[in-house]
Amino acid sequence: MSLDNVNKTLYIPLYGKALVSRQGVILKDITAERIWEEGAVPLGKKSKSRWLAYSMSMRARTFDDWVRKMLAICQNATVLHIGCGLDSRILRVGASGVLWYDLDFPEVIAMRKKHYSESEFYHMISGSAAQPDWLSRIPKDRTAVIVMEGVSMYLSLDALRRLLLALSEHFASFHLMTDVYTELGAKLSRWKNPISDVGVTAVYGLRHPKEPLGKSRVSYVQEHSMTPSDLVNQLTGFDRRFFKLMFAGNAARKLYRMYEYER
Repeated sequence: MSLDNVNKTLYIPLYGKALVSRQGVILKDITAERIWEEGAVPLGKKSKSRWLAYSMSMRARTFDDWVRKMLAICQNATVLHIGCGLDSRILRVGASGVLWYDLDFPEVIAMRKKHYSESEFYHMISGSAAQPDWLSRIPKDRTAVIVMEGVSMYLSLDALRRLLLALSEHFASFHLMTDVYTELGAKLSRWKNPISDVGVTAVYGLRHPKEPLGKSRVSYVQEHSMTPSDLVNQLTGFDRRFFKLMFAGNAARKLYRMYEYER
């Protein structure tokens, strides 16, 4: 079964997580190591950059830590991971016994089922973030903790607004974290982003964190750093100095941000 260009991007973070996991920094992800070893696909030079691997793994670790925090606050919550790809977040977070839904395109879910098994609490759903009719399959009687990693940049502003509206109409309360491109980041991605290695050119950026709220009953909460100092400091020597200079702090914020929302 072949993947279209957007779906092929799921291998870029998988490679990065496997790389840092083998190095013993930022993120321990034995599942990513195993899946990459079993089914690696050709990636371009930009996609296999160690700087990208560090950035994506810090992003993933920040999402993981946020999910753990929200599950500690929101008792009996439902977790929804939109655009799960082949990610093993449920295992990294240690969320056994938590009602958890991983969502992605049908082709991705078919591939994912080769590596993961459903259970009483864990479910995989086929669907598109741009067409959220799949929400009818998810119980609405609990607070939802929603992760949307590496997804928003493939949704037009109208599609992103429709998704937030659908989520606000389905769940009485939820907490959502998503990463986004800025407008500058979206423009530069046409030339600098590794997703061009797999043929993706149509991406979108936001001018302001409240821009996608539209008519939904969703509120913007705060911005999170995707390169926390405690994770950056796990790097050593030249890697740490160069990463701090080029990929952390204000330099990164000009292109890429992480926002938290709630209903």
